[in-house]
Amino acid sequence: MPASPPLSAEPSPVPSRAGASFKGEHAEAVFGDGPDIGWFEVHPENYMVAGGPRLAVLEALREAWPLSLHGVGLSLGGAERLDRDHLAALRALADRFEPGLVSEHIAWSAHGGVWFADLLPPSLSAAGLDRLCDNVDEMQEALGRPVLIENPASYLVLPDGEMDELSFVVEAARRTGCGLLVDVNNIHVSAVNTGLDADTYVDAIPGAPVGEIHLAGFTVDDAGGERLLIDSHGAAVDGAVWRLYDRLIGRIGARPTLVEWDKDIPGWDVLFAEAKKAEFALSRLAEPVPA
Repeated sequence: MPASPPLSAEPSPVPSRAGASFKGEHAEAVFGDGPDIGWFEVHPENYMVAGGPRLAVLEALREAWPLSLHGVGLSLGGAERLDRDHLAALRALADRFEPGLVSEHIAWSAHGGVWFADLLPPSLSAAGLDRLCDNVDEMQEALGRPVLIENPASYLVLPDGEMDELSFVVEAARRTGCGLLVDVNNIHVSAVNTGLDADTYVDAIPGAPVGEIHLAGFTVDDAGGERLLIDSHGAAVDGAVWRLYDRLIGRIGARPTLVEWDKDIPGWDVLFAEAKKAEFALSRLAEPVPA
């Protein structure tokens, strides 16, 4: 990607309001209506191109709203070194669009030159933690900025685990100086699938490193005779996830909150309504407590 001047001298901070994932299907409605929404988030992999309509749309989006880049392709939790071409393209995109936040998943999606169309949870071992920290350090050094890392969704308990997931995630943030992106839907999905206590998990999340929160919908797969939740981002946010979200922000305070919807994408009005639910929850934090 050729170097281009940034759209502003400084990143536009992402406010502690609700935002939504931006989809091309919604461009006409978003730019036509100019909705009162705090910010938008995009997957940078969709914009790592030399030019054309995608970057033109992203430029218009960034001019009107704060922007966050949420990566899905670095394989931070993998056993191999990060793809340096990918890092260079991500740096060029971040330098050009000056996002307020940059984040990536604690997951792996590539090994031995093979890429998987999934975000697979890492090994919760000392060796897995070392690899994750090395990769986060390399990502932050390559981008010249701190990033946020997102807790994974789990579908089974891996046999080599040496620590619980939250301890793993928090220790990675402590060692690397990165922040946390708390995906509340992932916590609920993992709780149902593996038996962890979602309330205990949420109550133990330290507030200081949390820079962003994600909300999304899941789908249910019971074809094998057991109920399995799939982190599909293809439905409205479930009531159990809203309850956990209220529990989290009621303790740590307001944070930029994104509603994701990446599959079976509805009309903009549906996604915007979900974002307004999060906005309402955040607004309640500012209301005085009745005497």
